[in-house]
Amino acid sequence: MIELLVRFRVATLILGVCLLGVSLVIGQSLHFDRSIDNMFAPGDRLLTPYLKLKEIFGGNEVILAVYPDPQLFAEDGVGIDRLIAMRTEITALAGVRDVLSIDRPIGRDIVNSDNNRALKLRDAFVGLTHNAAGDIAALVCILIPESEAGVTRTEVIDQIRKIVATQPGGMITGEPVMVVDGFRYVEDDGARLGWATSLLLGLVILVAFRSIRWVIVAIAVVQLTLWLTQASLAVSGFQLSMVSSMLTAIVTVIGVATVTHVLIRFREFRAAGLEAEPALIETGKLLAAPIFWACATDAVGFSALMVTKVGPVHDFGVMMAVGALMVIVSVCLLVPGIILIGNFGGDAGRIWGEGKLDGGLDLTMHWVKRHPVLIAVFSIIMLGAAIVGSINLEVESDFTKNFREGAPIVVAYDYVEDNLGGAGVWDIMLPAPETIDWPYISKVNALEERLRQEAPELTQTLSLADAIMAGSPLPLEAMRFDFLRNRAIKIGMGAFQTEMPGILAALHAEDPDNPGQYWFRIMLLSHERRDSSDKKELIAKVEQIASEFQYPEIATEGSAEAAADAPAKQKPQVTGFFVLLTFLIDSLIADQWRAFLLAIGGIALMMLAALRDVRYALLALVPNVLPVLVVTGCIGLFGVKINMGAAMIAAVSLGLSVDSSLHYIIGFQRALAKGLNVSAALTEVQQSVGRALIFATIALILGFSVLCFSNFIPTVYFGVLVSLTMLGGLFGNLILLPLLLRWTTGEKSEIAAD
Repeated sequence: MIELLVRFRVATLILGVCLLGVSLVIGQSLHFDRSIDNMFAPGDRLLTPYLKLKEIFGGNEVILAVYPDPQLFAEDGVGIDRLIAMRTEITALAGVRDVLSIDRPIGRDIVNSDNNRALKLRDAFVGLTHNAAGDIAALVCILIPESEAGVTRTEVIDQIRKIVATQPGGMITGEPVMVVDGFRYVEDDGARLGWATSLLLGLVILVAFRSIRWVIVAIAVVQLTLWLTQASLAVSGFQLSMVSSMLTAIVTVIGVATVTHVLIRFREFRAAGLEAEPALIETGKLLAAPIFWACATDAVGFSALMVTKVGPVHDFGVMMAVGALMVIVSVCLLVPGIILIGNFGGDAGRIWGEGKLDGGLDLTMHWVKRHPVLIAVFSIIMLGAAIVGSINLEVESDFTKNFREGAPIVVAYDYVEDNLGGAGVWDIMLPAPETIDWPYISKVNALEERLRQEAPELTQTLSLADAIMAGSPLPLEAMRFDFLRNRAIKIGMGAFQTEMPGILAALHAEDPDNPGQYWFRIMLLSHERRDSSDKKELIAKVEQIASEFQYPEIATEGSAEAAADAPAKQKPQVTGFFVLLTFLIDSLIADQWRAFLLAIGGIALMMLAALRDVRYALLALVPNVLPVLVVTGCIGLFGVKINMGAAMIAAVSLGLSVDSSLHYIIGFQRALAKGLNVSAALTEVQQSVGRALIFATIALILGFSVLCFSNFIPTVYFGVLVSLTMLGGLFGNLILLPLLLRWTTGEKSEIAAD
């Protein structure tokens, strides 16, 4: 096989270039899935009420636009006119259903301090449409579902942001803004970090090995792999997700690490006096099996992420598994042709200081021989600490922490939560009659009052009931007869229908799947930037209070038993972006350990197939599982909270790190097969394979270091934590693995070469 690839190197190179061209065209059709729904499994208990909320109320996406205005309630009307002009401009945008602001429904009269109705409305909506001091204005922008809007959600948010920015200090917040900005950063990172990784690693190869030819090899392999991967995903109907910016960087480091192994071995054969073509053939024979099994184990490690219920992470596992396998295709098609065609670039030279590195590798082997007990005890201590830390992992439920502190969305959230109230928006859905009447308004008011008393963490609770009560010219409670109250409510509902139909549809609507069944919406505001435990406690408290709300009129006629038997869809539901994002990472942590165990099992089977020895297959896992556990444990011990990036490192790191063990053990088997004893075999492998492992791991770490410049914090976490795991894996493979091989391999063992 190797001889055929070398013999037909021109044909394979041309084929590789043609595939690159085709992939470039097909890969352009790969787009981002920006839906928050995709982050949860279709049957997730949290997703079902959220989707129902979207369906009934025509979408659930709300943006809060805020700006400071000391003249907001100035009686000359200059501030309120400014607000009305902005509201009118935003309402006219395609993609915006309606905008709630303090001027509605009574217009400029809201600034009249002698108007009792205006004062009641201002008091009812404080914390939502303005602050208590009356010098910050807020507009609640209710969006049309993207599928119905005719414009993308990104375009709508950019237009709203542009309008609000015309006012000094104007900014926007809301979960839709966080999601759009998150995808914007991810999309920018995908291209920027990918090229940065390729150029950095190419520069490292150029400086270290002083060969332009090998720089071209590395970049060509990476680019073909990337575009083959993207074309395969596009043909399969996949879409990029919120963690897809890591795709380019990971494919790059796998490709460059593979090329580094080829470079080191090819250089050794050339130094031994072989011409380029025979040297490449011998390199191929020596590395074909390790490279194949290394990429296969990478694919297995990534594939383990497919057990997760979080859509972006599941798809990321598929993408990276495809990418790892495409490295094999790219290396086979491009490396022979680029290495053997022409005389440009020269052979790779030795790295400056490589002689000292050789001496250092000898010292590590000497140290392994002299201090086996110390190494074993230290490893056990680290394992114990890792287990303790892993038990204490905490999740990061504040989605704003996914952005850098200076990001516009973070600044906006800080401003709103410091000056206006909570910026986290969520909802209670209550079963309701078709016609809202006084008995129902009373029940809702009682529920809201209970929420204010028993859940003071809520900064605002607001519903149609509050608007009707505050907007009524006469206090409804003061009216002596229900028919008068119902008449006043009917007039208020009519005014809403005429003046604010979009707002009314977002607060009281019929279930399109169940004609005749109506729902009532209470909007809740609470602080987004709080600990996960506090958020979960608040959500549980609200769910408990809401569950006790009863409206028997919508149940089947009969008795209390009939009401108790009402289907779950007629019972109060607590949902919204705030709830979904609070529990998002919980699912990831549980899935991480399942994926990690699956990766261990799958990689063990791959190792068994590659090494054909159960003993070595199990040994290969030890120096790689331990660093993963230690890094994960340190996250818990040092109080670092788990985000989407940190929750994926276990399976991914194991798949990448175990490649080094594979190269090491195969080299060890071959050294034994040549007749060397265990000590001599380990010494030889430490010098040959060990050197390549160091260079490859440096390439991996440098490649992942580029992720630290991402604007999306989970990407930064992923890069840092995987780099630390790779570094731990390197020490494990150069110190712990030789020790385990010495203990488990007798001096007279004869192991067949692969």
